[in-house]
Amino acid sequence: MASPTVTHDIFLNNPYESHPSLTPLEAEVLWEYAKLAQHVKLMTQKTRLLQEEPDKKMLTRLRVLEKKMGLVLTLFKASVWGVINEQAAPDVSDSLDFDNSDRTIRLK
Repeated sequence: MASPTVTHDIFLNNPYESHPSLTPLEAEVLWEYAKLAQHVKLMTQKTRLLQEEPDKKMLTRLRVLEKKMGLVLTLFKASVWGVINEQAAPDVSDSLDFDNSDRTIRLK
């Protein structure tokens, strides 16, 4: 990567200005391309930073949320299990009693 002084130099000084093979117009055009290329490099660096940083922060937040949700699920399961255990077990003999109004013939 270019150092900050080189970055600022390209915007302040035309490195092609004293080149013997270039006309002043060609030197200006090449300088504009060099500045444009530097702007693109800076923009690429900044977009990479923007792209990577939120993911790291989001990943950390999601991991914390995942741990909390695991705890909530465990507590919910324990609560449901507690409610199920508090209920009286249905008496099996009650289901064998027949309703007197029922006239269905049952085989033994």
